[in-house]
Amino acid sequence: MADTQQSTAGAPEQAGYAADDPYVPRRPRPTAWVGVVLFGGIMLLMVGGFQAVQGLVALFREDYYLVSPNGLVLEVDYTTWGWTHLLIGVVAVTTGIGVMLGQMWARVLGIVVGVISALVNIAFLSAYPIWCTIVIAMDVLVIYALAVHGREARSA
Repeated sequence: MADTQQSTAGAPEQAGYAADDPYVPRRPRPTAWVGVVLFGGIMLLMVGGFQAVQGLVALFREDYYLVSPNGLVLEVDYTTWGWTHLLIGVVAVTTGIGVMLGQMWARVLGIVVGVISALVNIAFLSAYPIWCTIVIAMDVLVIYALAVHGREARSA
């Protein structure tokens, strides 16, 4: 009876609570899905790197792409596309680091970056179809990992 009369201050074991007592605050246990969130962060790093490379190529070698700027979904020159891809790449790499550190802002920004990256690559699809399709598929994986299982990275 003395165990139930103890003060509730201190650790749950010292407060006299049983291990299955519902009043003891517990952190949710991380599951194997934490690896999927880590995968999403690594994929964001890769997507960011790919976007940066795509942007640098568009900036320095405009003749590399076979489609004229008029053949793109949005009619802009390759310098604009280059800066757009480069900016998305830098933000994606920064966000990927934040996701791997378990930051909530990075999860939200990672989903936004994934959506924007996919849309930009859809608009750029006629210039480089295979590369853009690969980046879009990676964006979908990032969005899935962060939207469905992102919360578990914080508890790990």
